[in-house]
Amino acid sequence: MDGFAATAGPGLSGALMIGAAAAKGLAIGFRKPYLGINHLEGHLLSPFFDDAAGIRPAIGLVVSGGHTLLFELTGFRVYRRLGGTLDDAAGEAFDKVAKLLGLPYPGGPEVDRRAKDGNPGAFDFPRSLPPRDNFDFSFSGLKTAVRYLLPKIDLTKEQTVADVCASFQRAVVDVLVTKTLAAVAAHGQRCVAVSGGVSMNSELRATFQRECETRGLEVRLASGALCTDNAAMIGFVGLHALRAGLATPLGEDINPNLRLV
Repeated sequence: MDGFAATAGPGLSGALMIGAAAAKGLAIGFRKPYLGINHLEGHLLSPFFDDAAGIRPAIGLVVSGGHTLLFELTGFRVYRRLGGTLDDAAGEAFDKVAKLLGLPYPGGPEVDRRAKDGNPGAFDFPRSLPPRDNFDFSFSGLKTAVRYLLPKIDLTKEQTVADVCASFQRAVVDVLVTKTLAAVAAHGQRCVAVSGGVSMNSELRATFQRECETRGLEVRLASGALCTDNAAMIGFVGLHALRAGLATPLGEDINPNLRLV
């Protein structure tokens, strides 16, 4: 054992304190380094977890229930934040729309499942796409559009629910892919790295693969086991930190609102 890593933030303070305390105790007991890892960095680098070529320059999209963020990464710990959500995260929008439709939680997988039987062109939902040099996201308007539509349609029909799911999902995917590829073009990168719980969405993965192949870009999609929150991605970042000769002071506290950059 060469070191002990734990998530230092962002996240729920109780969970963070337990993990950090355990890792610090082990680090002291074994006289090894302690590494406090940023949860978002774990997601950002998870697409490279099983890549023999290692971490390399890319535009990274971290899309989850709590975050929708775009980064430019040029190496380990060399990141630049390009944009983020101005309101709801994409995963939050999935969950809220699923709740409006009476679907079980978590809503993302359920919407994805229902959308496979739906018509993505059945309803014309808005896409929030600011100018090409703006890489921020907004999904509250899309969520509101769904809410205003529902009283006008018959949700007792399974096909109608499937059509709403497919149309909503297509709108979210269009925004995520369009903004990410615009960032790729603006910053001259040739690799796209996608991670976070929402990156398990089947249409999002298929669309990124298709659009990147069309443009001659490499796309790295985090494997299913690494999309949702997991310890492996934190250990992966900890490994790279150790190789870089880094360690976290034992007196450094957790930060529930920790930012990556």
